[in-house]
Amino acid sequence: MMRALLIDDDEELARLLREYLATHQVELEHAATGPKGLERLARPAAATVDVVLLDVMLPGMDGFAVCRTIRETRPELPILMLTARGDDNDRIIGLELGADDYVPKPYNARELLARMKAVLRRTRGAGAPGGAGGDVFEVGDLRVDVPAHAAALGDKAVPLTSFEFRVLVALARRAGETVTREELAAAVKGGSSEAAATTGYDPSVDRSLDVHISHLRQKLGDDPRDPRRIRTVRGVGYVLVQPAR
Repeated sequence: MMRALLIDDDEELARLLREYLATHQVELEHAATGPKGLERLARPAAATVDVVLLDVMLPGMDGFAVCRTIRETRPELPILMLTARGDDNDRIIGLELGADDYVPKPYNARELLARMKAVLRRTRGAGAPGGAGGDVFEVGDLRVDVPAHAAALGDKAVPLTSFEFRVLVALARRAGETVTREELAAAVKGGSSEAAATTGYDPSVDRSLDVHISHLRQKLGDDPRDPRRIRTVRGVGYVLVQPAR
């Protein structure tokens, strides 16, 4: 059974959603404020939470601040932001802070459940674009282990959010080649490279890519002024440099 944590001040919505998800083998816990949600995640049993549903418009500590705090301690935990319909800025800010996906409000419970399942498939490495989820990539001293959802430089682990990890996997899978922005956006959303121009492409994801690439460079020790590991191909995309043998 999947376990989700909803952080939203709408008590009635939480009740209705809990009833719906229970019929689909999902146990929903509810926290009405950001601090209460963070308190729940700080408990020893927090490891049993599979995904967080996080409303942007929370009283007091808003969803962005909650997302940022979660990412400091739980970079691997999937987060779905619940945003106002049509508000691209909220979506982009949430994705830049490390959210894995967003669902506009008011939302259909069936769609929300589908998004929850999809983000879990992506973060657990299943159906990785271009190959099986059991791939391990080595690019110089960088090792990207898809099934373990782990990256390392030499013998030092590199903590990544699930969004950052999916970007890195897409680059590592084609190390030495330019991966277009559209292909990266599709990979992050769980689509294949071939689907980049259709259902896999998401403009909100595309607009947040530069921030995530910047975070990846920082975590991989790349000089932002003269990156040697992840290079920008202006107007096209990015390439993970394959060291000369």
